[in-house]
Amino acid sequence: MRIKWMAAIAGAFVVLAIGGVSKAVNTREIDDVREKRVLDKDDLKIIDGFIADAVEEIVRVKDFTGVGGVRSTVLSRAVSAAGSSAAQYREQFLESSHKHISAGLEEAGKLTPPDRKFKVMVNLLVLADGLESLRLADIALKMLNNKNTVIRYWATRCVTNSGFVKQLNTEAATDSKLADKITEQLKASLAAASPEIVVLTATFASELKTEGAEDLFLAIADMRISKYADWKVDDAIVDADILKLLCDKILSGAADKTVLAKRFAQLYSYAIQRYVKGQDILIAAEKDRLVSVLVETEQNCIGRLLDVPQSIIQKAAEQNDPTGLMLEHNRLLGDETSAGKLALKLDFDYGGTKDGSRRLAPLVLPEPPK
Repeated sequence: MRIKWMAAIAGAFVVLAIGGVSKAVNTREIDDVREKRVLDKDDLKIIDGFIADAVEEIVRVKDFTGVGGVRSTVLSRAVSAAGSSAAQYREQFLESSHKHISAGLEEAGKLTPPDRKFKVMVNLLVLADGLESLRLADIALKMLNNKNTVIRYWATRCVTNSGFVKQLNTEAATDSKLADKITEQLKASLAAASPEIVVLTATFASELKTEGAEDLFLAIADMRISKYADWKVDDAIVDADILKLLCDKILSGAADKTVLAKRFAQLYSYAIQRYVKGQDILIAAEKDRLVSVLVETEQNCIGRLLDVPQSIIQKAAEQNDPTGLMLEHNRLLGDETSAGKLALKLDFDYGGTKDGSRRLAPLVLPEPPK
């Protein structure tokens, strides 16, 4: 069974306090406005005041057990209930959210003790994430390099959530600059990214339809491959997600299918080789994570790519049979004498050699450091 790797972020839910409905944020006036078909200046002020009160409650709160109720109260009123005023209502709601969340984060940065400062900032970012609007992108982008891992995680979520991807993929070309800015900043922060953030970023890059996103996605795959080559893999379970994303993109008919397939095969090869070569140096938990990667990828990807169900790797891993694993590795991915089933099916190779021929096998993983 797959090992959960979200421990650091799961800890954040202690401070997010999902339960409890807020009693301090008055909803009567905002609910009346949501029902109106035409909004006037006073209605727009009510929307702004509602957001201001909610953000102020999050910033001022001392007992965080009910703060989830504040966020829920805001998010449940993010759109108008009257179709004719929907655009006007949403425009003001987002403008006010941007103004007051920005101010709230600035004020939170001055709070003490550090634990309270952290909790307030996380809750404001979670609120911004829930609104899923490009209007709030700059708020999160400023936080991508924060020293705190959980804050960086929620900032990344804000600019990589499905709502952002959908908007960026459908908006006019004038918004391409924002897409480029997001991908550039995500790429710049990649080296210091936690495993959870790497997966968020990879998912975003695989779904966003821009040239910069494609470059970012390949950069993530190359980074993971390099970590294996250097024996510096921090949490292998991440690669089950990366390999699945590569597989999905290959099967989607992407124009760069052979480039993606080469990354998929090399990364999967390194995961298998790490398990085999690391028998004497990897701790049990590391081996378990690698087994999860190998088996999940066989189940979720190999069978789909070859149109034939596969279970040989699972059986070899269950029996702790390194020889059987490498035999299947060579059959699927190739060796020095013949191309593997995947290469033949997807029409790719592993690049050129010094003599000008094409490489049939993945790169060999260096021996583990002593």
